[in-house]
Amino acid sequence: MKSVVKVSKTVDEAIDIALEELGANKEDVHVEILEEPSRGLFGLLGVKDAAVKVTVVNDPVQKAENFLNKILISMNVKGNAQIKKEGKSLLVEIVNISSSDMGIVIGKRGNTLDAIQYLLSLVVNKDRDDYIKVIIDVKGYRERREETLIRLANKMANKAKYNHRPVKLEPMNPYERRIIHSALQNVDGIITYSEGEDPYRRVVIQAK
Repeated sequence: MKSVVKVSKTVDEAIDIALEELGANKEDVHVEILEEPSRGLFGLLGVKDAAVKVTVVNDPVQKAENFLNKILISMNVKGNAQIKKEGKSLLVEIVNISSSDMGIVIGKRGNTLDAIQYLLSLVVNKDRDDYIKVIIDVKGYRERREETLIRLANKMANKAKYNHRPVKLEPMNPYERRIIHSALQNVDGIITYSEGEDPYRRVVIQAK
């Protein structure tokens, strides 16, 4: 477990400095007060700062790494996870992976990758009060998929305008449907909506 000792004028200031260095939230650490701050005679002599030891006891990065490694081993996939926490998000990148193993991890239209991300989110957020958003990617797949969906959205919007008939896309997960809606929300003469029930819910593109 990672821990640091910090000294400052107050206990709270020392804790804040430690949390910033550790990149942790207060609910994920154990705080041990080593020294209480004190002031000498008339507040002028014998000034003593506060000292605290802060230890990470619930590290979402470590939890994610341990769980993901187990998943990859169970899938017989060779790869490593690079994980970093940015604010309320956990960014996970699978690296050092072969093309064939990458296909296994991604699955059809990213279904396997989405399932892994969902399970990882459950593990990371178990017994937490503050929700951490988990985003998992492999060799830039999500960015490439987003670009593909945006091109598809614009192509089908033009088709809907030309034929004056609604265009129904293939079923997509909520994340991909949001990309389609967002790509076309400011396109003149086009409206989008979703229909059906998951996992068969799809976007419909229609000319006004």
